[in-house]
Amino acid sequence: MNALLEPILAWYAENARDLPWRRPGTSPWSVMVSEFMLQQTPVVRVLPVHEAWLTTWPTPASLAAATTGDAVRAWGRLGYPRRALRLHASAIAITERHAGEVPDTYEDIRALPGVGDYTAAAIASFAFGRSHAVLDTNVRRVLGRAVSGVEFPAPSVSRAESELAGALVPEEAPEVWAVAVMELGALVCTAAGPACGRCPVSALCAWQQAGRPAYSGPARKVQAWAGTDRQCRGRLLAVLRESAGSVPRARLDAVWADPAQRERALASLLDDSLVVQEGQRYMLPGG
Repeated sequence: MNALLEPILAWYAENARDLPWRRPGTSPWSVMVSEFMLQQTPVVRVLPVHEAWLTTWPTPASLAAATTGDAVRAWGRLGYPRRALRLHASAIAITERHAGEVPDTYEDIRALPGVGDYTAAAIASFAFGRSHAVLDTNVRRVLGRAVSGVEFPAPSVSRAESELAGALVPEEAPEVWAVAVMELGALVCTAAGPACGRCPVSALCAWQQAGRPAYSGPARKVQAWAGTDRQCRGRLLAVLRESAGSVPRARLDAVWADPAQRERALASLLDDSLVVQEGQRYMLPGG
């Protein structure tokens, strides 16, 4: 018996955010687009881009007919633009292999380009009600604290953690359980300031009962941005997104002062097929 089930579901029924990819009748494609966009990106930044994306490309086939450059341009400033290329590649595969419909099993979703274990489980669960342990950062943190008594989970998912999460998935409405735990982690059991006084399972939480011991595992990664190659890549891509066609090298040189870092970032964009070079001019793929 999962003692966490009823209180977390009751809390979710009262506190769930109204997000378009969770609404009744939303398409599996909407769910899939949201899962790609939400990887390492906050909901507030995803909402307007998700809406615009679904307006422009309401089906996998419509995205498949666009160029990769169109996808990168529409991705805007969400970050990690390779996700746009992967989503475009998945749309092509769905159109070619599945008659334009997002497949409804974990195995078929997992076989799509750019789809990992978490994304396949999330789409299968949220779009089709399949029974899967959906282990994103928020879920791992909630279960780590409530069940295992640790402030933060290990850097990577272990077999034991997967088995524990799988054992907690209910037979009825497993997708509601998955999204409810995720929401609890996003709104209450946060990384920086868990609001234990508002938590529906505080009295059952192993971490709380143990006195909230501090994390003692390997050093946790802190995402940097200012001055990094990622920021440089973003500046270069912004120039190309805002240009109708190709731009000369001088336009790119003007947006980042460090020539060695700029060269390295541009080379990585070319390697990732996010940028195309023709002589000394650069553009997004597909023009």
